[in-house]
Amino acid sequence: MTALLAYPNVSEGRDADAIEQIGAAFGEGLLDVHSDPDHHRSAYTLTGAPGQLAGAVVRGAARAVELITIDDHDGIHPRIGAIDVAPIIYLREADRGAASAEALVLADLLAEQLGLPVFLYGVLAGGRTRAELRRGGPAELARKMHASELTPDFGPRRLHSTAGAVLVAARPPLVAFNVELKPPATLADAKAIAARIREGGPDGCPGLRAIGLWLSASGLAQVSTNVEDHRATPLAAVVAAVMRHADVAGAELVGLAPLAAFEGFPNDVPLRGYATIEDSLHRRAHTA
Repeated sequence: MTALLAYPNVSEGRDADAIEQIGAAFGEGLLDVHSDPDHHRSAYTLTGAPGQLAGAVVRGAARAVELITIDDHDGIHPRIGAIDVAPIIYLREADRGAASAEALVLADLLAEQLGLPVFLYGVLAGGRTRAELRRGGPAELARKMHASELTPDFGPRRLHSTAGAVLVAARPPLVAFNVELKPPATLADAKAIAARIREGGPDGCPGLRAIGLWLSASGLAQVSTNVEDHRATPLAAVVAAVMRHADVAGAELVGLAPLAAFEGFPNDVPLRGYATIEDSLHRRAHTA
């Protein structure tokens, strides 16, 4: 049977009870939850068959809409909604069509059942990026919608009063991976390094998206990345790129990653949150 993944990210990373309630609403297909108080964000990974996964995502999204008010959000991660992104992920190229169809069903359900404006990104939107849609936050997105500079692909032509908007895509696995810098590195250092190593930068890595952030809880600067092609840019290459400009305190995986992404990862760099898609699916298959 074709197995797809969904990776909804919600704008809540501090309220343990809310995070648990949203996870429970996603149902029995939930594989992993990663929450971060500085980012004020939780990333959920769940699996399901075509025709079923979109409904599971909507059930969790509905609980998120009930519990999260985007105007109250003060996390450091860019976002435009309570359910900021909800991509459908295919693990085999042969399942790309099924994932695309499921993503479109999900977009329609989020709009019709929850009243959310939905913007497609990636291949379903001609290559439009998350960063383009998030730039300026909810206020700028609302302005663009009011001025008809941007029109949602599904749903109302205005932001939800408390939950904002949501971004939906169909894509292969993306690895969310953060690298913390050793003191006395600053936020300015993290931003400069991110600009150098992201795709298109002077030392750019293929398919790498990167921003610099400051983690107040730990007092560390962080280079926060999305690795869109882990075969072209394994996580070891991301660490090496950062280390050319600063000493590294440690690294963090957000959610699950393909096993191949860890090839050659340095043993002397502490890695938090190690978990693979393959292991998680294997455990689920043997406990179902």
